[in-house]
Amino acid sequence: MTSPLLANLNPEQLAAVTLPHASALILAGAGSGKTRVLTTRIAWLLATGQASPLSILAVTFTNKAAKEMLVRLSSMTPVNTRGMWIGTFHGLCNRLLRTHYREAGLPQLFQILDTQDQLALIKRLMKSLNIDEERYPPRQAQWFIAGNKDEGRRAAQVEPYDEFSRRMRDFYAAYDEQCQREGVVDFAELLLRAFELLSRNEPLRAHYRARFRHVLVDEFQDTNRLQYQWLKLLGSGAPAGEPQGAIFAVGDDDQSIYAFRGASSANMQDLQRDFALEKVIKLEQNYRSHGNILEAANALIRHNRKRLGKNLWTAEGEGEALRVYEAATDIEEARFILDEVKALNNAGVALNDIAVLYRSNAQSRVLEHALFNAAVPYRVYGGMRFFERAEIKHALAYLRLIATPIDDGAFLRIVNFPPRGIGARTLEVLRAHARANAISLWRSAAACTMELGARASTSLQTFLALIERLDDDTRDLPLHEQVDHVIQASGLAGHYQKDKADKGEARLENLEELVSAARGFEPEDGDMPPLMAFLSHAVLESGEGQAEEWEDCVQMMTLHSAKGLEFPVVFLCGLEDGLFPHQRSIMDLQGLEEERRLCYVGTTRAMRHLYLTYAEQRRMHGVDSYGAPSRFIAEIPAELVEEVRPKVQVSRPAYVPQHRPSGVAARSQRYTDDTPGSLRLGQRVRHQKFGDGVVLSVEGQGSNARVQVNFERQGTKWLMMGYAHLQVV
Repeated sequence: MTSPLLANLNPEQLAAVTLPHASALILAGAGSGKTRVLTTRIAWLLATGQASPLSILAVTFTNKAAKEMLVRLSSMTPVNTRGMWIGTFHGLCNRLLRTHYREAGLPQLFQILDTQDQLALIKRLMKSLNIDEERYPPRQAQWFIAGNKDEGRRAAQVEPYDEFSRRMRDFYAAYDEQCQREGVVDFAELLLRAFELLSRNEPLRAHYRARFRHVLVDEFQDTNRLQYQWLKLLGSGAPAGEPQGAIFAVGDDDQSIYAFRGASSANMQDLQRDFALEKVIKLEQNYRSHGNILEAANALIRHNRKRLGKNLWTAEGEGEALRVYEAATDIEEARFILDEVKALNNAGVALNDIAVLYRSNAQSRVLEHALFNAAVPYRVYGGMRFFERAEIKHALAYLRLIATPIDDGAFLRIVNFPPRGIGARTLEVLRAHARANAISLWRSAAACTMELGARASTSLQTFLALIERLDDDTRDLPLHEQVDHVIQASGLAGHYQKDKADKGEARLENLEELVSAARGFEPEDGDMPPLMAFLSHAVLESGEGQAEEWEDCVQMMTLHSAKGLEFPVVFLCGLEDGLFPHQRSIMDLQGLEEERRLCYVGTTRAMRHLYLTYAEQRRMHGVDSYGAPSRFIAEIPAELVEEVRPKVQVSRPAYVPQHRPSGVAARSQRYTDDTPGSLRLGQRVRHQKFGDGVVLSVEGQGSNARVQVNFERQGTKWLMMGYAHLQVV
């Protein structure tokens, strides 16, 4: 009689679940049921008596995944799963170190530092060592320490290549000593300390090798080198005649997208070599997406070299073609996505079932603006809305203080950011003086220097002089130049340039997008100064537009955040060379292949409908740029895609498909309509928002035609004919 545990498994899943006791690699494609296989494997081992709960070690990458696995196991088997070693690398290493704290050289009640606590310790230590934080930024030191620990290197093993790296190495050593004195460990230390413990303590290593005869690993492609070495310690090398352990690794090299965190898909090849694997089972049947989406994903990823190789397929049918949309601008791209979202929603598709994916966080601003103005609820998954991001709030605080020096909130946010030696005691003196005299902190700072020490007073006066200089330098500049100058001259750009971790670059991109937002900003109230109008606009677009988790709302996220999720409808936007693939990866084969894997991940998030959009013109880094369609679009066979465009009429359907005989490059066959309305040069027209004006120029044809109008109140503007709704006066 077949066990109920094995019911409804396909042949490959069944083979993986019932493998004999030996190390194996399960190459699990997107949507192929890998979590089900991993969990059922554990339940099968328990149900058949091949393993006890104490002999299983299962590693996941998130606490959420570990909890879900335990819940599933509890429903699949009567065995009590409480106390089983199922968790993240950090969680399991913490458990190991708590049990063997003496052997690990730790106090019994050692504390774990989160990233903010670690940064605070680094700053405190730098101050005690008289290290200049401007030359050696604390966040960069944090990144340096974590990066070396993830590679298994202590300070003594770091080989410096210049003066900066030498100072970082010396600080790393001092940091480790301070952590040992205080009895604290950071996240990276948990794994490194656990690895060192098992490496040097042979009896302890032999004990855990004998105990954990079954080591199961989820998302194996996301392991870094130290994590792999830790697993290797537990899963190999038992003496002859003793029970041998086995690693059951589940992963997908085509979804390895975290190289910037140290993840190495090469661990999958190393596993095959180091454990002389005889079994590599491929899970290729996809239970998520329609056939055309999978064929596009397969065609795309085949361009990568050194893959282990697999081909996704489904029994669900071909489904619809992928829809490719070329916009004239990023604003039109956002408008198209908005129109499609509304049409899909009107047709019965829940907003929760629609995801908008993008390569860079900075892209979200234009998309958010379109959704916000149309009152379409949305949520930024795994992040904050554009105007709520810390670096944007810092820049806006500088602008607010320039515009209104009595703004105490803005003053407090930036008075010591970037750091300039103005501490909590100085601020308390300022607050007390301001309260006593019923004045702003700005006036208090100018008035109470006698109550402060020489260093604090000097730092404060330098800050006041900076704000006054920024005001003088930007007063007569256009809005976007004001914003750009403040970001540069305030030190914000320089501060984030020193942050070599992945967030530093993202924050700089967001600041550049703020300049773009200012360049394209059109005040509705002509009587308000542009800067004040822009600051008001930023407040109005922050906070209130973000839907709650329980609301039906469009899901917005970066491609990295989308991994592991699925949606009936996916918009993959910004597909231009230089943006996606990212400019820094185009000339680097490894980087380009990781970008392609990222596109593969985005493609395979879609279940039923997949849109690929790009813009001929995009405002990036504060200036207009012109990009070619992403090479990833060209790598998808033409027969799998349709080029779509909206009609001009207000009552148009969601899209009008148009087959492309030779892919996106066949532009000569597009848009042969007459220019809507047959506008002529010199003709007077009326716009709902901008009022009356005169046509100066018309370019292009059909709904993508552009018209230049000189409006009486708003000046000269370029408009898209398909959306301007101009009336002839």
